[in-house]
Amino acid sequence: MKKVGVVGCGLMGSGIVEVCLKSGHETVAREVNDELLQRGLGRLDGSLERAVQKGKMTDAEREAARARLTATTDMGALAGCDIIIEAITEDRRAKAALWQEIAKVAPAGALLATNTSSIPLSSLAPATGNPSRFLGLHFMNPVPVMKLVEIVRGIESSDAAVAEGQAFIEGLGKTTILAKDTPGFLINVLLVPYICEAVRLVEAGFGTKEDIDKGMQLGCGMPMGPITLLDFVGLDTTLAIADVLYEEFGDPKYKAPPLLRRMVESGFYGKKSGRGFYDYGGGK
Repeated sequence: MKKVGVVGCGLMGSGIVEVCLKSGHETVAREVNDELLQRGLGRLDGSLERAVQKGKMTDAEREAARARLTATTDMGALAGCDIIIEAITEDRRAKAALWQEIAKVAPAGALLATNTSSIPLSSLAPATGNPSRFLGLHFMNPVPVMKLVEIVRGIESSDAAVAEGQAFIEGLGKTTILAKDTPGFLINVLLVPYICEAVRLVEAGFGTKEDIDKGMQLGCGMPMGPITLLDFVGLDTTLAIADVLYEEFGDPKYKAPPLLRRMVESGFYGKKSGRGFYDYGGGK
């Protein structure tokens, strides 16, 4: 895996681009328009600058990494990639439509991967035109920091594809776990009910968000509380995952709390938008 294509340069996509560049891969970052592309590049450059300031990489290493990047709105730029990773919003129809476009330019032998955090691969694989080479690579947020990547094996994913995916991820310095193709896979099928229950406690007035977070941190050894975690993951992303899980399983524990939905409708997506349950300086 020498050349990597990442489709989508949002919060997750730009993070995936960053770890690929740092690992020495020539990387193509493709976005749908120049505005979103420049926003993603700004996020990437900011993260690289912080890495330099913290002594985690030198100026020369940053410049070398940046030189390996091709930023484009042209889907055709993916034609020479050994692996193509889709990292757009958690929307089944949008992902399937995008994979139909990627299939027109993807090399026959390329490894194809989606960064979906909840959508079953079986609903996307036919659109790729090559289901045996398709699998899930679920990176954790923030990508440059978190060590885990959940590899999801689709019904038609070949042994070779899974092995190549695992080798690629480990080459990025990350650890893998393997999950079957069920909604939410392993991580989010456990995490989302935990976060939703915390929101329900706030909604019902059982405790403040600060006390809930402090309780889970100091009482259960969590690195951050569930409400803070929700802000970091993104309220919109969490809502999308909860909707997928509830639609699939029908279990009330996956049903999004009304407060979570109202927050998303109000544009409070969490840290990335400047405000979620906490204010990060960008909220109205």
